[in-house]
Amino acid sequence: MTKKIHKYNDKKLSRGEPPNFSGQHFMHNKKLLHDIVQRANVNKRDTVLELGAGKGALTTILAQSAGKVLAVEFDGKLVDTLEWKTAPNTTVIHQDMMEIRLPEEKFVVVSNIPYSITTPIMKMLLDNPSSGLQKGIIIMEKGAAKRFTAKPVKNSYVLAWRMWFDIRYVKGISRNNFSPPPKVDSALVLITRRKEPIVQAKDYAAFLGLAQYAFKQPGATIGNALKGVFTPPQLKHLRKELDVTNEIPIGSLTDIQWGIVFNTMTQYVQQPLWPRAKRNK
Repeated sequence: MTKKIHKYNDKKLSRGEPPNFSGQHFMHNKKLLHDIVQRANVNKRDTVLELGAGKGALTTILAQSAGKVLAVEFDGKLVDTLEWKTAPNTTVIHQDMMEIRLPEEKFVVVSNIPYSITTPIMKMLLDNPSSGLQKGIIIMEKGAAKRFTAKPVKNSYVLAWRMWFDIRYVKGISRNNFSPPPKVDSALVLITRRKEPIVQAKDYAAFLGLAQYAFKQPGATIGNALKGVFTPPQLKHLRKELDVTNEIPIGSLTDIQWGIVFNTMTQYVQQPLWPRAKRNK
């Protein structure tokens, strides 16, 4: 089977390097690699996307369980290694991972991603709830992992992701499992698409607008955070629906409560008055 190679579309980049060249740390603990694939629970029906395949340590194990593996790597030398090392069910994609098109079919992500572009990668994967992403097992910088899974939530885009995906911190991973070892530890994060979304995918932009408005001051009370969206009587009704006081911090609301906030807005607030989403950077 001939593997397709998609060449990187050359463009000007900071320091003359593609983003995924920054901070490459290859995992060498085979027991840990097998544990990660086992947690992904992939089978022969699954298409698996691996971002930053590197030397193929994770790729080769994934190929043993998955039906198809899409291994993305920019470094030409590493691509050559992947070409002769990987199984026939693996397609090597020679491209900057931030420039790829996500698979149109349902897919699973299993990746050890670069620290320097962790948030952009997560946004690429999770900002579109209509994508085919079903599940993700991602190794990332530990601080980022805690930020994405923190309670209370402090970022509007993370809150939006949680309307469609369950995001859980699985465990920390010592820097000693990588070569060269990074300066900080990593962590394993599990992403699972909700069987029943809290907010419908078609309402992504509307919900994000509400979340961005509410999180202008993440520590604000619900009364102050939402007073520009809801009238005082509407806020009173909302607090009753949520079973909270006016002084509860906006960031302490649960995912389900945010679904109630959004549904209340769509039911009682005229659409021209809904906060508009600003493009995430």
